[in-house]
Amino acid sequence: QAQLVESGGGSVQAGGSLRLSCAASEYSYSRYCMGWYRQAPEKEREGVATIDRGGSTNYADSVKGRFTISKDNTKNILYLQMNSLKPEDSALYYCAADTVSSSWCYVRRAPQFAYRGQGTQVTVSS
Repeated sequence: QAQLVESGGGSVQAGGSLRLSCAASEYSYSRYCMGWYRQAPEKEREGVATIDRGGSTNYADSVKGRFTISKDNTKNILYLQMNSLKPEDSALYYCAADTVSSSWCYVRRAPQFAYRGQGTQVTVSS
C-alpha cells in the first residue's frame, strides 16, 4: 500500500511562494497517477493538480498559471510549486495517488484517489 508523506507547508503573505513535496516509499511514482487536492474549513475538497505516468499535467482553473506540479521518478518525490499565493489558497493540502489510467487521471478526480497523505497546512495572509 502506498504511503505518502507531505512537507513544505507553512505561512506566507499574499504574493509569496511555497513548494510542497510528497515522498513515498515502497512503490514507484512512474506507475501511478499523482495529484494534489486541498480542503479549507467548511469547504468541499478541491482538486488542485494532477500528473499522469507520462508526465501530462492538469490544473484547476483557480491555480492555472500560478501552480506547477512535477515529479522526480528516480527519487519518488512529487512537487507542487505554488507562486503568487492568495488568501483563498489557504487550506490543508493533500498528496494523492491512484493506479487509474491516464484517461482517469484528471484534477477533478484527485480527491477520490485511492491513496493520500496526512496533509500539510498552507496559510496565506493578506
